[in-house]
Amino acid sequence: MDLDLRKLRYFAAVAELEHFGRAAERLYIAQPVLSRQIRALEAELGCALLERTTRSVRLTDAGRQLYAEVPAVLQAAEQLTRKVRRAAQGPQRMVLGFAPGLSVAPLVREWAALHPEVTVELQQVQWYEQGAAVREGRVQVGCLRTAEKLDDLRTVPVGIEQKVLCLPSGHRLARRRRLSMADLEGEVMLDVQARRVGTLEEKLQLIAAGEGLALVPVSVAETYRRPGLVHRKVVDGPHVGLCIAVLPGRHPAHVEEFVELAARLADLG
Repeated sequence: MDLDLRKLRYFAAVAELEHFGRAAERLYIAQPVLSRQIRALEAELGCALLERTTRSVRLTDAGRQLYAEVPAVLQAAEQLTRKVRRAAQGPQRMVLGFAPGLSVAPLVREWAALHPEVTVELQQVQWYEQGAAVREGRVQVGCLRTAEKLDDLRTVPVGIEQKVLCLPSGHRLARRRRLSMADLEGEVMLDVQARRVGTLEEKLQLIAAGEGLALVPVSVAETYRRPGLVHRKVVDGPHVGLCIAVLPGRHPAHVEEFVELAARLADLG
C-alpha cells in the first residue's frame, strides 16, 4: 500500500484543528471533499484514525501514532523534492579557466559575494590550449588573452595589456631601461615560430639559460619573477587583448551573469 501525501496533509490539518470545517478552510477545499479523503485514508490503513462527534473530532490511538509520524514524512518528502529539482537544474558549479599571469581573484571574490550558491573552480590553461579548453568543455568560462585565434568562440573584451621584454640579467640590453623594437634586431626571440615551448616555465628557463629573449605580457612579468631574469619596457612593443570567452549558444543563467559581471569590472589586466 502506498500512502498519499496529500491525504496525509489533510489528516494533519484535521488532527491539529480537531475540526473538519476549520481544516477545510485552511486547506481551501470543500468540507465534504475533506471528509471523503480522510475516510479513504482510513480505508487504506484499515483502521479508524478519528472519533467523530457532532461538535468535535478526536484522535484514536492509531490516529495519534500517525499524527506523531506525519511531520517527519512530509518533511522528508519536501527535502526529496528540493534535491530532485536541484539535480534537474544541474550542479551549481562553474569552472573558470585563466591564462598564466592574469589575476582573477578580484573577479571571483566579487562573484562569491553576489552568488555564494555557485562554486567557482579555477584552472590555469596554457597559451597553446586556452581556446581548446573552452571548446572542449574543460572550462565553462575562460579569462584569456586574444593572441590565439578565438573566432569560433563568443568573446567579450575586458582590457588590453602591454608586452615587455624578458631577458637574462647579464644580457647587453639589460643595462637599458627603455628599448624599441629596432633594438631587438638580430636577437633570437622565443616565440611560437622560432622555438615551440609547452609551458611558460620552460620558456623562462630557456631565457635564463641564454637561449633567447621573449616578449611577454606585463602581468606575466610581474607574476613570474625569477632570479637572473629582468624585464624591460619596449616603447613601440606589441599589446595583447584580454577577453572573457565562452562557447556560443545558450548557457546556464549563472554563466551569463558571470560574463556580465566580468564585462562590468573589466579590469583583469
